[in-house]
Amino acid sequence: MFQWHRSSATASYPAELLPRARGMVVVTGQSKASATPDDAMSSSDADDDFQEPATPTATQAAQALPLLPQQFPEVVPLNVGGMFFTTRLSTLRRYEDTMLAAMFSGRHYIPTDAEGRYFIDRDGTYFGDILNFLRSGELPPRERVRSVYKEAQYYSIGPLLDNLEDIQPLKGEKVRQAFLGLMPYYKDHLERIIEIAKLRAMQRKARFAKLKVCVFKEEMPITPYECPHFNSLRFERSESEAKLFEHHCEVDVSFGPWEAVADVYDLLHCIVSDLSARGITVEHQCIGVCDKHLINHYYCKRPIYEFKITWW
Repeated sequence: MFQWHRSSATASYPAELLPRARGMVVVTGQSKASATPDDAMSSSDADDDFQEPATPTATQAAQALPLLPQQFPEVVPLNVGGMFFTTRLSTLRRYEDTMLAAMFSGRHYIPTDAEGRYFIDRDGTYFGDILNFLRSGELPPRERVRSVYKEAQYYSIGPLLDNLEDIQPLKGEKVRQAFLGLMPYYKDHLERIIEIAKLRAMQRKARFAKLKVCVFKEEMPITPYECPHFNSLRFERSESEAKLFEHHCEVDVSFGPWEAVADVYDLLHCIVSDLSARGITVEHQCIGVCDKHLINHYYCKRPIYEFKITWW
């Protein structure tokens, strides 16, 4: 009986006529060390013909597939802090260097509310004034100027800021700040007035507190032998002479001296106005002058005011 033997059949054929073994390459996440000797292709051959792709991370995937620019309709519905507005896209993009132009340029994602309005998380009370300026250059009435100015600062609308600074009350405020700029300690002294009045009222369990404030424009009085510099309130004194005039009035806070046309009453008006703007009720009256003796028959004579701060 004839029997077929694989070994004999293999031996009876030349090597070049034998069918070449075929293997299936399976690409997995395993390391190269996991390859077995039975693989039909060696690891070096596989590296030459095929490189295993690396699994991309979430960050790489986001970079590989950038978000498409957000598209906006020609007529844009807006929800600004719960107040609804409608305007043209070109109005929001009127000035390139503004926050609104950047927000609606398509480069940033703007969320929408349930009705599809584009939402801006900002109080919308004065947003209508912002839109009116972007539409036609219209400026708000005087009583709204300060509030609209703050909104224009937030939205970085330079042309609106420039226009508001040239009308009252901001134009007058620029002049006032130029005067107060002569006293770099002004704001610190205001805070000191408030702090002293608060502590005294709390210590005495009182509704109000009183404190003494000295407001003076000139330096120490000039003797008959001294002449001030031309167009100035200052004059030359030797170091020893200057020490004779060194003096701090016995008050809680002092303002002065300064060189300007504005006088003591102008500064008093600034102090009272700024305290009132912070919701503080303040009254003041002159209670005399400092009678500190300086030299010979010269005395300080700086005016002293009593400030009454009422807390409730």
